[in-house]
Amino acid sequence: MVAYLKGIADSSILLVLAHGYLYWRLVHCTTADRRRRLVLGACLGAAAALAVATNAFSRLLPVSVAQWAAWPGYLWWALAFYLTIALVLLEIPRAVLRLRRRAKQKTGQETKQKTAVLVAAGGPPEETVAGEPKPEPEVGRRQVLARSFALAAGVVSASTVAYGVESALGPPQVTRYDVPLAGLSPSLSGLRIATVADIHACAFHRRPHVERMVRMINDTRPDVVAVVGDLADGTVEQLGDDVTPLRELRSTYGSYFVTGNHEYYAQVGDWLKLLRRLDVRPLLNERVGIGGAGGFDLAGVNDLSATGSGQPGPDVGQALAGRDPARPVVLMAHQPAMVDEAARHRVDLLLAGHTHGGQMQPLGLLKRLQGPSVSGWSTVEDTRMYVTRGVGTFGPPVRVGAAPELTVMDLRPGGAR
Repeated sequence: MVAYLKGIADSSILLVLAHGYLYWRLVHCTTADRRRRLVLGACLGAAAALAVATNAFSRLLPVSVAQWAAWPGYLWWALAFYLTIALVLLEIPRAVLRLRRRAKQKTGQETKQKTAVLVAAGGPPEETVAGEPKPEPEVGRRQVLARSFALAAGVVSASTVAYGVESALGPPQVTRYDVPLAGLSPSLSGLRIATVADIHACAFHRRPHVERMVRMINDTRPDVVAVVGDLADGTVEQLGDDVTPLRELRSTYGSYFVTGNHEYYAQVGDWLKLLRRLDVRPLLNERVGIGGAGGFDLAGVNDLSATGSGQPGPDVGQALAGRDPARPVVLMAHQPAMVDEAARHRVDLLLAGHTHGGQMQPLGLLKRLQGPSVSGWSTVEDTRMYVTRGVGTFGPPVRVGAAPELTVMDLRPGGAR
């Protein structure tokens, strides 16, 4: 919970700082009228307060209220994010134009100095051509430029957010891979794992979101369903009904779950009890055998954030203790940061989520600094890891450059251990 509150505080501070910059570029630089600045500044301040309040308190509202009340604040949050990026990028052409203007001013000053010398020597002064318009004041040109840049940034940002909402609320992409697994029996070739992460049932992702996901998973005819954490953003009392469609998941060997960080923000024990009633088995630093002889071990570990809530943290050693080392092992772990520990235990395949693929690019570039992978495949020593982008969102219901994803893997014998 401490990490959750810290995240809320950090994002709120960034929102306030971003709005300070937006005031400078969208208000101060576009108008010289004091009254207009006050009115526009007050509107921007109210929008900032709405975004911060939505970020901090929307999860405390009844879900039936939040699904409507949270929209304005989160949409403005996303719009402010992309406005800030667009305006920062426009600082480059702005700087180029400023340098050109200063170069022209310097040339003009040198010309005036030469003219003054000629006049002092008795030469004729330059005269203004009759009818020539007076030069436009410098402040007027700056305001026109500032307004043009503000308009361009607004159009690009609004279009980006509109696209992002459609992507976030639309059906997830289904990505398919053939994955070699050393030691897998040829009789089990084609055994299919459907992986889903970051469902994030919440005000924006209600029961229909989960129902659609379940239908899409069942349509792939999986042998195993792996649910890799962050099921919901709230308590069972708030959102339990929204996730009950998980009961309809169909597979040969069952559905399995590992905790994500968000489970520990909302009474993790209640969620684990509900999942068991829905026929989804939590793997809490434990494993199950899949496929009998010639099959593989499917293991799962608790999320890294568990210890902050007084719960047992991830323990790959405990999950794999006593297993036959000749059998391949597939590990479910919510956060990609577990890959080094998985590699130390010679895990063949790690399934992870958590990152949302960056959710709102270019955030993915920042997430790359925090972990080994943001999405897709990577390898550490002999362990291959796949980070799925997940199907839900956290914060604004917006996905840009990180479409929601269901991952389907057909296991094949092969590879080396």
